Amino acid sequence: MILEKFSLKGKSGIVTGAGSGIGKSFATSLVQAGAEVVIAGRNIGRLEATAREIRQFGGPVVPIQADVAKMEDIQNLVDRTVEEFGKIDFLFNNAGIIRRNPCEDFTEKDWDDVFTVNLKGAFFLSQAAARVMISQKRKGKIINTSSRIALQSGKALPAYGASKAGLTQLTKSMANDWAQYNILVNAIGPGYVRTEMTEPLYQDKEWSAEMTSRIPLGRWADPEDLAGAAVFLASDASDYITGQTIFVDGGWLSM
Repeated sequence: MILEKFSLKGKSGIVTGAGSGIGKSFATSLVQAGAEVVIAGRNIGRLEATAREIRQFGGPVVPIQADVAKMEDIQNLVDRTVEEFGKIDFLFNNAGIIRRNPCEDFTEKDWDDVFTVNLKGAFFLSQAAARVMISQKRKGKIINTSSRIALQSGKALPAYGASKAGLTQLTKSMANDWAQYNILVNAIGPGYVRTEMTEPLYQDKEWSAEMTSRIPLGRWADPEDLAGAAVFLASDASDYITGQTIFVDGGWLSM
């Protein structure tokens, strides 16, 4: 039955940046679909609160403090996930940061910070997870959080836009290298989503009204609007899809 292919029962994996926003929505939807999930991020208090909330839908849900900007945290996260579940079936590289400044004023530190988290961290965590999948001869799914900005940038976002474009290309590179191991690598590209990070923008009524007017569906996404794509890409229903980015943007890129 087709619906059985969307079930994640018996599957285990990691969601980074899962303490709030999109990552929290990903983790919640995966657990609702039957998965066991490690949720990772830098704020352990927030992760523990999120884990308690998500456990009402199933579990286990294991919070692990990890900063993907640190190589030792990346390996520890993978090792502890294997200790908890014995395997890794999926990885969601959702951790990300943003720095806003015009190109002429953008600092080297801000550039390095954004690229270290958004691109370097995603690559080396994918590598560590893929090594486990390869060694166990296990099919795997890796899903990166890109952005519509990867294709159509905005103002004062040079590092964020470039890092998400790089992540979209990296998705294709990893998909090509790891297809031989049946590890499928895809990305989800959100448009404007109401989260803690974007709330100041949303509250700028004039600016947010202008942006909303450019979205064919006429509204910003809630994090839950991305949950269906997350479950689909982690599940057996997407077993012949790799190297793709699914843009969940309310139609923005169609305009």
